[in-house]
Order: sequence, then structure tokens, then C-alpha cells
Amino acid sequence: MKLKALSLALATTALAALTLPVLAQDKTGTNAGVTAEGATPGGAATMGLAQDLYAVGLAQGDAVTVLAAAKLAASVEVATAEPAALDAAKVTVTDDQATFRAKKAAPAAPAAPAPMMNDGTPRAASKVTLFSATSDEEGAAEAPVTAEAMFAKAAELAADDEALLGLIEDAQAEGSRGRIGGAVQWLSRLPAGMTDVWEVPFYGNSYAEVAIVGDGDANLDVAVTDENGNVICYDVSWSDKLYCDWTPSWDGYFYVTVQNMGGSRNSYYLMTN
Repeated sequence: MKLKALSLALATTALAALTLPVLAQDKTGTNAGVTAEGATPGGAATMGLAQDLYAVGLAQGDAVTVLAAAKLAASVEVATAEPAALDAAKVTVTDDQATFRAKKAAPAAPAAPAPMMNDGTPRAASKVTLFSATSDEEGAAEAPVTAEAMFAKAAELAADDEALLGLIEDAQAEGSRGRIGGAVQWLSRLPAGMTDVWEVPFYGNSYAEVAIVGDGDANLDVAVTDENGNVICYDVSWSDKLYCDWTPSWDGYFYVTVQNMGGSRNSYYLMTN
């Protein structure tokens, strides 16, 4: 992913140590290796694309485009989970919210990561929310648009077009078949001026995906860093969506920092494969 100029200076939020194997692995440098050939984007990428396509279709009043978005969203089987609490003591920040630094403390030895692709157990994640809200405006949306809401909007835009309405009904009936599995999502309702820091584990040499899918109410600045503070990807554009994929070189924890730069709350999903 091409990195943009970073106006929001973000670095790592923590140091996390994993149990050492018999032969110690070098865990210095950036925890991102070469992505294996043939690795294809999964559910997180598909859901992000569905939201973007829906926004285009809604802006154009085009039922066909909205239907295409609905079919994409319906094609992904997503498990919804609740994050654990991330210890705020692991995060050191400055008063101007600009710099995040690793806490200089004895690292813990957390449990080994448990990605969904291994045994079906939802991936663990933890979160802490920092700073004070700059606005109490709740925004217009409660969360990103669901597949069901997309189908309903497509039917509304189709009006009296019986042929198109028939296609929408058929797509809804087929939506639950052959779904892409393995995605998990966490919902956060982030007020204006506040920042979420997520800690998410990934296995080494396994394809990793992270997506931020906002509700469209406010701009979100996002950075993904590894446990050593190296930036994997970031986005400070006027958007509330980010997609990032990479292949970690070793088992480790990654930190997703999401800052609400707008004037109202943004209810967004953090999604992983």
C-alpha cells in the first residue's frame, strides 16, 4: 500500500513480547514479509469494497450499483465480537495527541494469537479509547450499512421496475449461499476528537488483513503499526475507510490507531480476516 504524507504523527502504542521458541527468532525490524503469490483479499476487503460501491450507487441514485454492493456485502460471513479492554498504561501520549510511544516497561508474555483460520475461534482484540470528545454530535448513522439495508435501498431505487425488483429478490435469496467465511468485526462508536487504539494478534507467515469501515459521518485518520513501532500502513485522507494487507514475518501483535478528526461521532467497524 502506498503511504501518504503523514500529518498525524503516529507511532507504536505498546511493546508486546511473545514466548520465545527454542531457537530465538529475530523480531527486530518491521514485522512484514513478502506476501505469498496467490494470496487473495478476503472478507475484510470485500466488505470495504461493498461500502464504497454502495456510496457511489447512492450518490448516483443507481439501483443496479446499490444491488451490486448488496451482493458483495451479503457474500461475506462475518462474526461480530466484543473487544477486551486494553490497559491504558501500555499507551503513552503527549498532550497534543500527536505522538504515540512505546512504554518503557517490562513486557508481558501474552497468550499465543488465535486467528480464526486455525480452529474457528474468533481472533482476540483489545481496545482503549483516549482523550476527550470535542463534540457531542452523535452523527446520522449508527454503523456502516448492512447488506439487508443495501437490498432495501436497491428496491426503493428500482421503484416500479419489475425486472430489476425480481433480480433484487433473487440476489437476496442467493445471498446466504457460498459465503466467504473467516472475517470478524468489532464495532466502535468513536466521538469527535477521541482516539481508539486496538491491539490485534496475527500469526507469522499467514496472510493478514485489517479494514476500517466507517459510517460516513466523520473523517477518520488511521495507522497500523507493528510491536516495534514500524508503520505498516496509514491513511490521513478525507475518508473513514482503510484497507491494509500484509504478511507478518513472526507471531506478533499489531496496533491500529483510529482518530476521529471530524465534528461528530463515527460508528465504524474494525475488521480482520
